[in-house]
Amino acid sequence: MSVGRIIVLASAACGVLLVLCMGALASCGIGLSGTGLGCEDGEDCPPVAALAAWEDEQVANAAVIVEVGVQLQVPSWGQVIAVATAIQESSLRNLDHGDRDSVGLFQQRPSQDWGTRDQLMDPRYAAEAFYQALLAIPGWEGMALTEAAQAVQRSAYPDAYAQWTDDAVTLVAALGGGVAAGGWTQPVHAPVVSGFRTSQRPDHQGTDLGAARGTIIRAAASGIVRTATCNAYHVSGGAWGCDRDGDPELTVGCGWYVDIAHPGQVVTRYCHMDTAPWVQVGDPVVVGQPIGLVGSTGHSSGPHLHYEVHAPAPLDPRIWMRDHNAPIG
Repeated sequence: MSVGRIIVLASAACGVLLVLCMGALASCGIGLSGTGLGCEDGEDCPPVAALAAWEDEQVANAAVIVEVGVQLQVPSWGQVIAVATAIQESSLRNLDHGDRDSVGLFQQRPSQDWGTRDQLMDPRYAAEAFYQALLAIPGWEGMALTEAAQAVQRSAYPDAYAQWTDDAVTLVAALGGGVAAGGWTQPVHAPVVSGFRTSQRPDHQGTDLGAARGTIIRAAASGIVRTATCNAYHVSGGAWGCDRDGDPELTVGCGWYVDIAHPGQVVTRYCHMDTAPWVQVGDPVVVGQPIGLVGSTGHSSGPHLHYEVHAPAPLDPRIWMRDHNAPIG
């Protein structure tokens, strides 16, 4: 697929006129070096080839799914679930056939009250029907992709959706999916219990958010996972591990934690997760995507999220998030 053709197809999701200039993608945050997901200085971003690998029909249908999601104010994670579902069900093709009476992008069935055959062959109608069913599921935003997709689709292959997560994240980010202006969201909704470099803790490089154990942590912005590991040691230098809670006097380190690289040499850090992160190094993530659970591993006195922003030096997360339309606390 040519870059120029990608621009035409992506314009539906961006809702703006895209201009071809020296072969560059001039909108949706897409440059020649990548899709706008984010990368570290000196590293290659995900290539525009991530879109070029798909055929015209597939990109056009993905763009419709993203556009409908944006119009319905569905969070980016919901858009990812929808695109991944359509990849699994139809390979992003508007099929006029399927199992029994299944048709369309999501292989929805008229006999199951999804709509008439003609309606389900309309990609916009099909996408909206999928989103309405997804939004009606209690707690869908905290579900794993395959769990949420299966709750909507009730497929005979319930575990098949997860394999398309990375592809769906890349497509949604490249085609302009997002949340509030600025593309940022709160990693958790919780009060601030310890601030950035306070007089009591001048070396505290982040903000502690007092969320309960098991609260879902979300990527604050789209990017690429740079680190996903355990960092917890005894003050004596021996191993402590992340299979148990930390101790404020005996433990050093971030516990289970994730670093995500974003455009402009920005990195966000999420510390003290309860269990191993739900993402791996190199994974693309979309704003709002669940990446783990609040816990108390590492240097911690109790369950909370320690959240940092580096650009590239440490910044006060409260100021950064306020300035990016996603205040915390």
